[in-house]
Amino acid sequence: MMMKTLAVLLAASAALAGCVVAPYDRPAPRPHYGYGDRDRDGVPNRYDRDRDGDGVPNRYDRNPGNPYYR
Repeated sequence: MMMKTLAVLLAASAALAGCVVAPYDRPAPRPHYGYGDRDRDGVPNRYDRDRDGDGVPNRYDRNPGNPYYR
């Protein structure tokens, strides 16, 4: 009787092993006012060293808010 119960429990656990529910990723929180992310790299513009994503650091970029004009 005990072996039969153990076999049923093992079969049930094996069947349910693939039914694990993983938590879904929540959308990223919206940036606060003044913390936009122009190049969408995850770093707020206020702290981003390349705010427009053109590959030129802001301090060397003539126009750090425009990716088409360096």
